[in-house]
Amino acid sequence: MSEKIIAKELEILKYWQDNKIFEKSVKKDAPKGEYVFYDGPPFATGTPHYGHIIASIEKDVVPRYWTMKGYRVERRWGWDCHGLPIENLVEKELGFKSKKEIETMGVAEFNETCRLKVLQYVQEWKKTIPRLGRWVDMENPYSTMDLDYMESVWWVFKQLWDRDLIYKDYKSMHVCPRCETTLSQQEVSEGYKDITDISVIAKFELLDLEPVEGSKTYLLAWTTTPWTLPGNVALAMGEKINYVKVEFENNFYILSEANLETIFADQIYKKIEPVKVKDLEGKKYQPLFPYFQNVELENKQNLYTIQVGDFVTDNEGTGIVHIAPAFGEDDMNLGREKSLPFIQHVKLDGHFVDEVKDFAGLNVKPIENPQSTDIEIIKYLAAKNLLFKKEKFTHSYPHCWRCDTPLLNYATSSWFVKVTAIKQKAIEYAKEINWSPAHIKEGRFGKWLEGARDWSISRQRFWASVIPVWKSDDNNYICIGSVEELEKLSGQKVTDLHKHILDEITFEKDGKTYKRIPDVLDTWFDSGSMPYAQMHYPFENKEKFEQNFPAEFIAEAAEQARSWFYYMHILAVGIMDRPAYKNVIGHGIVLAEDGKKMSKRLKNYPDPNVILDKYGADALRIYMLGSPVMEAQNLNFAESGVKEAMQKNVMLLENVLSFYQLYNSDANIRMHANDTNSTNVLDRWVVAKLHQLILEVTESMDSYDLVKSVRPIRDFINELSTWYVRRSRDRFRDNDQPAIDTLGYVLANLAKVIAPFMPFMAEHIYQELNLGESVHLDTWPLADQKLIDKKLLEQMEAARQIVEKGLAARAQVGIKIRQPLRSYTIQLAKDVSPEIKNIILDELNVKELLVGEEKLDTKIDHDLELEGILRESIRQINQLRKEAGLTIQDRIIIYQQDLDEVVEKFGEELKQATLADEIKNEEFGEMKKVGEGSLGIEKFN
Repeated sequence: MSEKIIAKELEILKYWQDNKIFEKSVKKDAPKGEYVFYDGPPFATGTPHYGHIIASIEKDVVPRYWTMKGYRVERRWGWDCHGLPIENLVEKELGFKSKKEIETMGVAEFNETCRLKVLQYVQEWKKTIPRLGRWVDMENPYSTMDLDYMESVWWVFKQLWDRDLIYKDYKSMHVCPRCETTLSQQEVSEGYKDITDISVIAKFELLDLEPVEGSKTYLLAWTTTPWTLPGNVALAMGEKINYVKVEFENNFYILSEANLETIFADQIYKKIEPVKVKDLEGKKYQPLFPYFQNVELENKQNLYTIQVGDFVTDNEGTGIVHIAPAFGEDDMNLGREKSLPFIQHVKLDGHFVDEVKDFAGLNVKPIENPQSTDIEIIKYLAAKNLLFKKEKFTHSYPHCWRCDTPLLNYATSSWFVKVTAIKQKAIEYAKEINWSPAHIKEGRFGKWLEGARDWSISRQRFWASVIPVWKSDDNNYICIGSVEELEKLSGQKVTDLHKHILDEITFEKDGKTYKRIPDVLDTWFDSGSMPYAQMHYPFENKEKFEQNFPAEFIAEAAEQARSWFYYMHILAVGIMDRPAYKNVIGHGIVLAEDGKKMSKRLKNYPDPNVILDKYGADALRIYMLGSPVMEAQNLNFAESGVKEAMQKNVMLLENVLSFYQLYNSDANIRMHANDTNSTNVLDRWVVAKLHQLILEVTESMDSYDLVKSVRPIRDFINELSTWYVRRSRDRFRDNDQPAIDTLGYVLANLAKVIAPFMPFMAEHIYQELNLGESVHLDTWPLADQKLIDKKLLEQMEAARQIVEKGLAARAQVGIKIRQPLRSYTIQLAKDVSPEIKNIILDELNVKELLVGEEKLDTKIDHDLELEGILRESIRQINQLRKEAGLTIQDRIIIYQQDLDEVVEKFGEELKQATLADEIKNEEFGEMKKVGEGSLGIEKFN
């Protein structure tokens, strides 16, 4: 059947395309107005993976639902084109290992290569996304490298500039030495890995003391970054820490008393006296490395001195910290506070400067062996008798999110968005946003907002939106917010806003020459500007944008709480004074079945296109929508799960539809429950169940809880097939019109309910029932509270639980269901109607249901056994009749060895020979002969 399902999906896909059903859904009457959602653009530097698949499913389900609810939902695709992902890809193709090779090649040629490569997989995306059933305009996409988009990014920057929310500063921040650029707080958070490093306790000789013959006094300072020691300018002690001097191997050592036993474990030492911090503050010590002793430095009088820092603790180490202001935030702050010299002995590319003669040119944290340079430093200290102790330790260390290079904490200049100035407002506005799952609001997103710092937005790279700031020789700055403004100032026509173009554009103003600053923008600034830039706001679509901001809905991975969700929110608060969106769905991460990250190299996951070709889009959609990934948890993707989703949802519905079509001869579907004219308990139950489903799905979808929307649908499909249809088969065979009408009514409405989630199957049912041009152009069904008979639903649920227990009791004693039993005794939690009681009796194949302590009467009822055998024969013969293409009116010859005996015994034992004859004639059809032989039939003329 799977081949039939795939063929049907492809047929429906073609139907949608040929008849422009998506376009019609956008253009049709929308009595409730516009519904806007923001679609985060993916990179087209690779093919779609399951992270893209789950996001696309979410972004299809929600717009389909709100379209059916009467809104106009425009859906426009976008492409993310800038930044390190494409730069690194091009560098790899060119064989480049460093930034200098790009500069040698020329920025213009490098950028144009990026432009050519960035959309190389577009056709693969345009195949996969529609096949998934997603409706979105991919023929008229926006692109972050388009002139219009980039101009709106400039406008956003200018708004922040005019509000005094942009500034330049020199700070210690994380940099990638390979990419030679600064990174934001969020980018740093993406790349933490557990690695093994080496910590060092170094010996700093104290100079300003009365000498003791044959002995020296050392301060013991601990560091986890030995490569920073050549840049040491001071030592810091804590004012509230108790220090002590000890004698060990003819020398004296100063360290925190709390760490004494740990540092001198298994060593014999003598405690001499406590040491007061104020007695050491300002005193000099001998540097470990001599490289900068004779170099002219500002504030050199404070070089190699002991200082007091409130950040110093004795939780670990020695309670004394080595200070290198060029390589740490606390160090830099102390350096400014105490007017310490500044030594930057490492270049931005991660290599020692030439002054560090013993290690000149070494990479301080090489990607292939991050410990190697630390080991060389340790060897040097050991040779100079300046190493007290070393040990390996494992810790979480930040790496570049794109190239995996270990990052460095490095002091450099950067442009910042003053997030701290609007932080409280951002926190307050965040309270208005609805999250699914809800815990992200106060959890991942809320905590990230609380810890938000000023955002470093400048990057020392090439293929990106530029910072639109021009600078004069006397450090006067002009921020430009539009192409028109730049054209007026420069007198040049501007058709491209990339770095290699704009770096050549200068202009004169007030007698000064202005040249653009070299930095480009963090790509997240591009992404965060998407609400405005995709519409080229405010240069176009001004009224349309302002009437529909903020967006109703966005969806991406929950980890975007620290990136796209966050940056959009910050920019919106900064320039629009409100949130950027009202509702968010944050999903988890899709992993391989073994729990590992999906890897093309390891080939540990099935290609999405293969899954679509094998099981269909609806199966993949319903599998992922009902999985833990929708609750921001990880999903270990299993192909067997998709197969099961197909079998238990798509195939089951297909079977129900086929069953209905087998017995329905009326082209008119009863669209209202009161048209079915049924008093049957199963009909009333399934209608009540349907309207309860509509109510549940509507409430969950209105709350953007997709997993709570899908799971009841899966349950309903199962109950419809395995309970309602199975229990009603005899009625259908008897051409019971209320049963047929009820099933048609349920299918017609169910098609609408599943339309956002299983769009192909929904369309298939809708078309087969001749209900209109497309289910996706229809309206969302309304739940009729009057039809939700809660008492009936509770009784039927109780009945199903009784049946489940009864079947389990049978299994426990090894009595199969075909063997009828006299009674089943159970404690009824709820009273059940006689109709439902009969269902229980039939399901359990027992004569009587008794109330009391649970007990299964295991005595077999032979009368019922004979009836069961006969009914099984009827079922088998009618199946053979169907397979032979014969109708109930065709006379047949039946061959079965013991059938005549069974019929006779059945009639004799029950004293109902007429019933037996009736069953023979009406159930089997007109028979000519019952003879010897294995079961079989043939037409008798």
